[in-house]
Amino acid sequence: MSLLKEKLEKGDFVVTSEIGPPKGVNIEPYLEEADKLKGKVTAINVTDIQSAVMRLGSLAVCHLLKERGIEPVYQLVTRDRNRLALQSDLLSAYVLGIENVLCLTGDHPVLGDHPQAKPVYDLDSVQLLKAAKSLNEGEDMVGNPLEGRPQLFLGAVVNPGIEPLEPQIIKMKKKISAGAQFFQTQPVYEVDKFARFVEKVKDLGVPILAGVVLLKSAKMAKYMNENVSGVNVPQELIEEMASVSKEDRPKKSVEIAVRLIKKLKPLCQGIHIMPLGWDRYVPDILKGIDLA
Repeated sequence: MSLLKEKLEKGDFVVTSEIGPPKGVNIEPYLEEADKLKGKVTAINVTDIQSAVMRLGSLAVCHLLKERGIEPVYQLVTRDRNRLALQSDLLSAYVLGIENVLCLTGDHPVLGDHPQAKPVYDLDSVQLLKAAKSLNEGEDMVGNPLEGRPQLFLGAVVNPGIEPLEPQIIKMKKKISAGAQFFQTQPVYEVDKFARFVEKVKDLGVPILAGVVLLKSAKMAKYMNENVSGVNVPQELIEEMASVSKEDRPKKSVEIAVRLIKKLKPLCQGIHIMPLGWDRYVPDILKGIDLA
């Protein structure tokens, strides 16, 4: 059984982290960073052609993590594959020992480094969840029987800070009906707003892992406020990041993340840390969190 599933079903508070594969084949530095988190986080997400920038594939990196005794969460986007390839990749993942899957739609190619690429979007994230659930039940999405069925632990994403919130909750319910068994959220910086979201969805009965992105600078925080829907970094945090030198930014970023996580912990079933290349600072965050 998936360790992530086991812990969430037991009611344990979990922490997951994330790595983005390189644009190339020099994977060793990324695996070395992941090794530092072995035994300290429950699982590590592997992004799937993140931000529509061509990179090494998520499935391959998940397999390498699994071989090193690290539980992966396979992020799978619908942008690049049709329904045949998506179902095939889900089966391939399970055969390679990968059980956790985060089902996503994916950023449009015009936002990435190959803007001329043709998007597929044969399925959306809800339909992908439904297809994966069908595989778990022993059939492909058109009802053909499988020779052996996987037991995938299916996750989805929710944005608790977006306004109006009601359409997001409606989509969250659709994802649960389609097969979502856990949720990881978009970045959370406003604890009060997250608490209101949790209150509205508390009866859905699905574990929620609050997302925390490491702030690298005041400029990054302002960019997120202007360009990432549903994410708002409060002005006091922007000023806090602006008050330190470039050399002290990592320390301040860790301090802010630890403070946020301690406030979020009573409200959710886990935390998903998105370091965005600052993987080396995740152990410092974990040291600062009381998980007892």
